[in-house]
Order: sequence, then C-alpha cells, then structure tokens
Amino acid sequence: MLLLSGAAGFIGSQMVRTAIGLGHRVVGLDKLTYAGSTDNVAGLPGDRFELVVGDICDADLVRDLLHRCRPTAVLNFAAETHVDRSIVSSDAFVQTNIIGTLTLLKSCLSYYETLSGQTRADFRYVQISTDEVYGSLGDEGVFDEGSHYRPRSPYAASKAAADHLVDSWHHTYGLPTIVTHCSNNYGPRQFAEKLIPHMITQALSGAQLPVYGNGRNVRDWIHVNDHCAGVIAALSRGIPGQHYCFGGNCEWRNIDLVNRVCDILDEICPRGDGASYRSQITFVTDRLGHDFRYAIDFARARDELGFSPSVDFAAGLRNTVSWYSERYKKAGSGTS
Repeated sequence: MLLLSGAAGFIGSQMVRTAIGLGHRVVGLDKLTYAGSTDNVAGLPGDRFELVVGDICDADLVRDLLHRCRPTAVLNFAAETHVDRSIVSSDAFVQTNIIGTLTLLKSCLSYYETLSGQTRADFRYVQISTDEVYGSLGDEGVFDEGSHYRPRSPYAASKAAADHLVDSWHHTYGLPTIVTHCSNNYGPRQFAEKLIPHMITQALSGAQLPVYGNGRNVRDWIHVNDHCAGVIAALSRGIPGQHYCFGGNCEWRNIDLVNRVCDILDEICPRGDGASYRSQITFVTDRLGHDFRYAIDFARARDELGFSPSVDFAAGLRNTVSWYSERYKKAGSGTS
C-alpha cells in the first residue's frame, strides 16, 4: 500500500497509474486546488485506488490515514509548483511546500516508530523535488546530486526548504527518506498554465503565444512517464538519505519548443486561414529572476537505479499536442 499526496495532479495522477500497473494499491490524498482534478484519476479501479480529499497540512487527517492504511511508503507529490504564481503570491507555496512537508514528516516519523521487523525496514518516505533548487546554469554545465542549492524564485526556495527538512528528519531521527529531483515534465493532464499546454490551448483559441524575453532560456524535458518510472526505481532500489536526479537529456530553447508545438499543430489541426500558428507568437516582458538554463546529469540514477528515459521526445511531444488538441475539440463541441 502506498500513500501518495498530490494524487490528482499532473505528475501525481500518472504516478498512481504507474504504481497500480506494477501491482500496488494506492491511497491518494489531494486538496483539489486549481491544479488537481478528479478527472485526472477518473476510471481507475476502485479496488486499487482510493482518493481522499484533504490537505497535507491537516495533521489529524494525515495521522489517521497512516494508521488506517498502514502504507509501506509515503510519496509526497503535493506542491504548489508554478514559478509565476510564486512571484505574485508566495504564501501558498510556503504553506503547502514547507508546512505541508513538515506535517507529513512529523506524522510519518510517529507512524514509523510504531513499525517493527521487515515492515519497518521496508518503509520509505519519498520527497518529490525539482532541479530548480540548484539555481540557474550558463551555457555549459549540468546539475547533479552534488550541486549546491541556490534557489532563485519563491517556488524554488520553498522546495529547497522542504528538501532540507526531509534530510534533517533522516539524519536526526532516522526516518528512511529519499529525495528526487527532475527536470521539466511534459505529457497529458498537465495544468494549462505550464508552457506546453498553455501554448497549445492559446494557439487553438486564436490567442497570442506569449514567450518570455527573447525565448532563449533553455530547459531539459522529461516525459512524465519516465519521471514516474524514476521515482519507482528510487522507491524500490534507492538508499535512504540519498538524492537522485532524473532528466530527459533533452534540452530545448523555449522559442524552439514553441515553434515545434506550432509546427505539429499546423499538421494535425491547421488554421482555417492557412497561416501557421507561429504567426501568433509574441515576445513579452521577461519573468522576474528568470533562470537561464536547467540541465541534469542522471548518472547516479542510471548507475544505481537502472534509470534511463525511454520516451522519444519527438513522439512524446506529438502525442501530448494531440491529446490537448482532442480535448480542446471535445470541449468546443460540448462532449466529454
């Protein structure tokens, strides 16, 4: 049995599917804020998955779930994640990402101390972090597990603080924790404020495609399926107290990625006037403190966990664009 917070979000819901496919039973906890939706977990088998609506900051709820479900692991996917939102209002990021993590850790330690034998030896707490805690790269270099923490946005700072709490719970109290870091995720069910789904929905609605600054900021992209496979590997084979980085080895400048999305849309859902969706691109004032480049070296995860991204980016991106296009068409026709 796994207890998985943030289960109705983009990555969390895929993690539920991955875990169920491997034979796990999952209890999901989700507050169902703007980025979480029951649609993301609709149709999952009731004998393998239960969704509990609630807040990870609710200590009584978390404690009751732990003692009712008796999980072998707790995976914390719950987080406020959008940098733009953190710049405008950081309070929710501090509450969910820091206080929520603290609540989970305290509750998990109390639960862990009731365990014995092999059940105690097998228990894990897995914290889902981000490469953004490491700051920003120039044209060269990569992040790995030994990179210094240099968060540069309120979002990244809140995740960094959570990671430090997790590490301290391992080293001070002996809670068997693992922290994972990943690069930018893409795939179906991602909330539409993130770059790829935002550009798809804006394009199809005939709106401008806003690209920050000159569009030359670089991100390393990993399909959500590969990320979840990495988390499973860390859960199964990772060493308590360690961090593991997962990347896609797939760097794209933002403007090049937006152009590629437009090209795919031109093929599968052409505009009525025959023009390219590229004509809708517009450059806007850059984000405050915009990190230039992220890239991950996942050698430790490859060597120790057997991790390797398997989703071809060209195919994964096309499938993602197609998924959102079909959803947009259905919404416009009033079907579900």
